[in-house]
Order: sequence, then C-alpha cells, then structure tokens
Amino acid sequence: MRRWSMNGNLQKMMKQAQKLQRQMLEAQEALAEERVEATSGGGMVKAVADGQQNILEIKIDPQVVDPEDVEMLEDLVLAAVTEALRRSRELAEERLGAFTKGLKIPGLF
Repeated sequence: MRRWSMNGNLQKMMKQAQKLQRQMLEAQEALAEERVEATSGGGMVKAVADGQQNILEIKIDPQVVDPEDVEMLEDLVLAAVTEALRRSRELAEERLGAFTKGLKIPGLF
C-alpha cells in the first residue's frame, strides 16, 4: 500500500515540477519582450535592453559627437550600456525570483 502512495506523491511532484518549468519558460519568453532603458550624459546617450540582457538599441545625440574627444563618447556609451544591463538583470530577478528563490542557478542572473 505504501508503494502506491509513494508513486502517487512522485507523480504529483513531477506534475508540479512540469508546471513550474512551464511557468518559468513563459516568464523567460515574456522577458524577451520587456524593455529597459538607461541614459548617460544628461540623456545624450541612450541604451535599450530587453529582459534577457541583450542590448537592442543605442541612440547618440549628434551634439555629443566630438571627433576631438572620442573618449568621452566611449565613456557615455559604456555608462548607458552598463546601466541598461543592470536594469535588465534587476527586471529578470524580479520576474523570475519567485521561481528561483533560494536557488543558485549559474548564468541565470
């Protein structure tokens, strides 16, 4: 009799795991559609990322393009991209945190 009970519990756990996996996949797919943006230089450089840490867009105001100071432009781009990726990671942690609470999954965040 115990054997049946254990099999029933195992089946229930497997169904719950499959449901959790399906929900997590749906959340990850939704993150691909999410957008975060960050700016630097008072809005002169803008970087847009999705919720999966992909940079989708970089916009640079022509006023900040100075051939004599390329280093400043590089710094502004780097700052905007870094902030966009940080915000993207925060968004992913927020959306997927319920699924991964207490778990350390390499490469997820």
